[in-house]
Amino acid sequence: MDIAKAKRRENIAEYILYLWQLEDLMRALQFSPEAIYSQLIGPRKDIDESQKHIFLLWYMDLANLLRQEGKEEKGHLEHTLHLITDLHDLHLQLLKLPVGEHYRGTWARLEPELPRLRSVVGNPGMSDTELLFRALYAAMLYRIKGQGGTKAVSDTLELISPVVAELADMYGKVERGEIDLFKTK
Repeated sequence: MDIAKAKRRENIAEYILYLWQLEDLMRALQFSPEAIYSQLIGPRKDIDESQKHIFLLWYMDLANLLRQEGKEEKGHLEHTLHLITDLHDLHLQLLKLPVGEHYRGTWARLEPELPRLRSVVGNPGMSDTELLFRALYAAMLYRIKGQGGTKAVSDTLELISPVVAELADMYGKVERGEIDLFKTK
């Protein structure tokens, strides 16, 4: 809960990937309140005992959302998919607007790799932005498992990370009102 809130404030991309990781963790713990408490809450020394029930309720809300959306076995919460749609909309704006000049250069280095990446990670209807997130998440899972992952993913990670980082940074700046996308120089 506290980690998610901090990530949401600081970096939308890290927030999305963190929630995806929690989704998988909830599934691995079979949505059991006892397992969630013993694995995720009980061992934490930075949470006051009187606050631990609030953390359990937050995790159980997440578990209940997964159930309500029929994603007990796989898939991602609509909340994160909507955020990715927002990021994709921003991506499309940055490809056109003057404020996206630097982003376009970063994107241009990755763009030739998209067909190969899509053939491994994505599906035809998936936006480029969702494809990047799925590739980052796959790479993260491969690292956790101690595996290298697919060559298409690992080869393009060095190109994906800067694009997602810049997109997330711009998203935060727009959200905080630090940048007006439509303001001309």
